[in-house]
Amino acid sequence: MANMREIKLRIKSIKEERQITKAMKLIAASKLKKARQQLEQTTPYFNKVKTTIADILMHSSSIENTFFDSRNSKAEKTTGIIILTGDKGLAGGYNHNVIKLAEGLIKDVANPLLFIAGHVGRNYFSRKNSSMFEDFDYPVQNPNVYRAREIADIILNLFRHNELDEVYLVYTDMVSAIKLVPRVVKLLPLTLDDLKADIGFDENNQVKLDDMINYEPTPKAVFDVLIPKYVKGIVYGAFVEAFTSEQSARMTAMDNATANADDMLQALNLFYNRARQAAITQEISEIVSGAAALQ
Repeated sequence: MANMREIKLRIKSIKEERQITKAMKLIAASKLKKARQQLEQTTPYFNKVKTTIADILMHSSSIENTFFDSRNSKAEKTTGIIILTGDKGLAGGYNHNVIKLAEGLIKDVANPLLFIAGHVGRNYFSRKNSSMFEDFDYPVQNPNVYRAREIADIILNLFRHNELDEVYLVYTDMVSAIKLVPRVVKLLPLTLDDLKADIGFDENNQVKLDDMINYEPTPKAVFDVLIPKYVKGIVYGAFVEAFTSEQSARMTAMDNATANADDMLQALNLFYNRARQAAITQEISEIVSGAAALQ
């Protein structure tokens, strides 16, 4: 058994760590409250954007546009993958899970080009010498519409100039406070089947396609405005979901760490009391033995 001095040092160390984890839990809880409010305001817009685009495509089946081009003639497509990780660690399996999902997607495509937001993911893929878009370096803290618009402009510009043939978005969806699910969403090219699958469209309630919708001034002009707004909305919604999920994961992880520290302190206090009792017993035995030897 360790001596009392070693146990006291260990207790002191764990108490200091417990103070840190408890403070981090409170900070994460404060950020989570704010992030949830932002998520509640964003989610209806996030879902409405997807359903609206799906509805428009259902009634515009014959319209051609750059953003609908699947580029099947290309032998090897260049695939852009936007990955949203955290800026910091200590969030349980949050970063690991989204990176693992992204790595699975990277293996399935021929020429991946990574667009990574979040310092954890960027550092991880830098160490693996992955092909990354160097000018894409965005934090995930405090997501806003302006940042989403910048990202959407970069992606759309590369897609228009045939530097990207497909674009996927990898982020974490906050199903509930304890259920965080990494997801992959296809951003470009837009296809009706992908949109219907994403919004859980019911085929039994499908409206008959109608190509009689008139677009002013032209279908191309309408979609050149509408699609960038759609991509911006999806990216912004994903950033908000990811940030909220990160704070939830960090709060849970720090809560578990604090509880584990409490358990360790309880066990160490028991060991300390036993060691102190053993030392007292030994001292009494030595005094009694010394007194007996003098008689």
